[in-house]
Amino acid sequence: MAERSRRGRGAGRPGTLESPLSATWVPRERERAVLVGVGHGIDESSLDELAALADSAGAEAVDRVVQARSDPDPATFVGRGKLEEIHRRVHASSASLVILDDELSPGQLRTLEERLGVKVIDRTALILDIFALHARSREGKAQVELAQLNYLLPRLRGWGEAMSRLGGGIGTRFGGGETKLEVDRQHIKRRIAKLRRDLKDLSRTREVKRSRRERSGVPQIAIAGYTNAGKSTLMNALTRARVLVADQLFATLDPTVRRITLPDGRAATVSDTVGFVSKLPHDLVEAFRSTLEEVTRASLIVHVADASSREMRGQIEAARSVLAEIGAGTVREVLALNKIDLVSEDDRDRLARRFPEGVQVSALTGEGLEELVTRVARALPHPPVEVTVLVPYGRDEIVARLHREAEVLWSESTEEGTLLRARVGDRELAAVDGYVVGSRHRVG
Repeated sequence: MAERSRRGRGAGRPGTLESPLSATWVPRERERAVLVGVGHGIDESSLDELAALADSAGAEAVDRVVQARSDPDPATFVGRGKLEEIHRRVHASSASLVILDDELSPGQLRTLEERLGVKVIDRTALILDIFALHARSREGKAQVELAQLNYLLPRLRGWGEAMSRLGGGIGTRFGGGETKLEVDRQHIKRRIAKLRRDLKDLSRTREVKRSRRERSGVPQIAIAGYTNAGKSTLMNALTRARVLVADQLFATLDPTVRRITLPDGRAATVSDTVGFVSKLPHDLVEAFRSTLEEVTRASLIVHVADASSREMRGQIEAARSVLAEIGAGTVREVLALNKIDLVSEDDRDRLARRFPEGVQVSALTGEGLEELVTRVARALPHPPVEVTVLVPYGRDEIVARLHREAEVLWSESTEEGTLLRARVGDRELAAVDGYVVGSRHRVG
């Protein structure tokens, strides 16, 4: 894992992995890529994220071409004159790869490769490639491979022998065990069907674990947000989970669940999720739906945003758009403005005015984490029933359960046992019903 993480920005010499399942480091030159963006009001700054994605995949962006037009050309995506300009720039820069910032149709992809004479991939293929590079678990690899095959299937027609170009480099890594793409359409369909069955079985296992957590009555907190906003660093700071941290887009894909104790004494689980990005491929959202359900079933979302990024507002909106798409748009949210250690005092004041609901934190230095956890504890729904119970000595497991799963307001030792006042859910109330003394009432 340490070897693979060296592919981040600022890492040592460039390289690649000899196969998606191998951890062997194989040095090679980074692929030289020309980035292309098309759209209304687009400029070169619009391609900054595409450049970061290319860097995460192991490519060096050596040139950028933009074209401001409302509708892409149906045949070549860019206009005829711009296509000639791209051709000149590709060969002037000795680039071997062209990356477009939107998803191309199979026909557009095929025509561009024929006209430019180099490999062409779109934003979707680039993101899928990064996911294939970083998938670790069996479920993660299967999800990525399913998304790749769904993307590949409509692009088989007409490529013929050109499929052999997919033997290496960006856009060719496979998340699962398939390393030969010279396969026919029926084989891919059979593989897709098998992956869906496998993921269904894995989803059942995940559902069993998730149901156990829900039955326990322990609140569930999901950490979500734009990729590279510092979610893994925050997860580690809150729970000491030792999740992989790298200055890289989509460095971690497989969710981790850990338990924490809140300031009010309640226990909660915290899970991280795959990072979001603008124009996240639909096939990827579908393939990772069972994983993303961790967010939809959460009691609270800690939305992590990169306070040092010039594009923070757009990144927050993109993340919230994906949350809405997967059915988590109505889950209560606490906004964590992370990396505040990289922000000047003046910018901190501006952030406070623009995002008064946000908590300014640095997961790296620990600044603001205490306030964040306090805000999280306040935002989580409180157990609905407030009761006073007298638990006799010898039933320490009941006292421990109340401290673990309920909200204990106060407790004291008496001659008869432990007297305590707590807010409990219906399950905890049933467990202590025989020990309740005095009144009970619903909270809120």
